[in-house]
Amino acid sequence: MRARLDATDWRILKELQADGRQTNVALAQRVGLSPPPCLRRVQALERAGFIRGYHAVLDAAMVGFEVAAFAMVTLRAQGEAELREFENRLLTWPIVREAYMLAGDADYMLKCVAPDMSSFQAFVLDQLTALPNVASVKTTVVLREAKREPGVPIERGR
Repeated sequence: MRARLDATDWRILKELQADGRQTNVALAQRVGLSPPPCLRRVQALERAGFIRGYHAVLDAAMVGFEVAAFAMVTLRAQGEAELREFENRLLTWPIVREAYMLAGDADYMLKCVAPDMSSFQAFVLDQLTALPNVASVKTTVVLREAKREPGVPIERGR
């Protein structure tokens, strides 16, 4: 569903996506509004679900997570009950930071972070592949992050 936002809403989203910590006064100045209507618009965008939250982006290695990896998971059965069961289980694993259901060779792609390779290996062997509905898991370890740009590309003047 295409969002129905005006140009000012798009500017607000772009600015907040770039810096969610800026004050309402600074945001209002950047988007050409006075602070009270800017705050009302931000609150309306939050209530409508366009803004889902605010968070800090941490340096994983600096906080002790040296390994980033992707796990491509294929299930034995893909009925709705089996998909929900798998998704409910992956919600309990802190090592899994993102999870996507896919069309193609694998059913899910999981982005994982771990303190070290042995921790990641233990997760894959002891938890992920131990599930009865998991047919196969293929893992890929990240060597270097080449780009990280959260959010969506909002064009200028949208």
